[in-house]
Amino acid sequence: MPQTQRENGTSLSEINMVPFIDVVLVLLIIFMITAPVLQSGIDVDVPKTKTVNELTQVRMVVTIDRGQRVYLNDKPVNIHQLGQQIVAQSHDPKTQSVYIRCDQAVPFGSWATVVDALRQAGIQNISVVTQPLSERSSSE
Repeated sequence: MPQTQRENGTSLSEINMVPFIDVVLVLLIIFMITAPVLQSGIDVDVPKTKTVNELTQVRMVVTIDRGQRVYLNDKPVNIHQLGQQIVAQSHDPKTQSVYIRCDQAVPFGSWATVVDALRQAGIQNISVVTQPLSERSSSE
């Protein structure tokens, strides 16, 4: 009988770590899934080319998605206000570099309209963002 009183009277001095580890692993999985989405911002399937230069500095990026919506640095913008907003955010519009990310399914006319809006705003340094060709697709 003394053993049963002793078992009931003792307190548990160890912390159960299993629920804590379960929560941490679930959070890790959630962050692993959402990290690529947060990195790219707007989902755009840019064309693939053989010559690609890495972006080393933060630049202004104009994005045209598959639905032909225009974004300036991941924020939606009206095409008629695009040039004004870039000029307002830049110190010198003549030397400002602007990168255009355009989904490959977007018609050329939409891309040309965005380039024209940038040129009308006085921006001359316009670059197109592409992805490098993979070794497998270049051999096909």
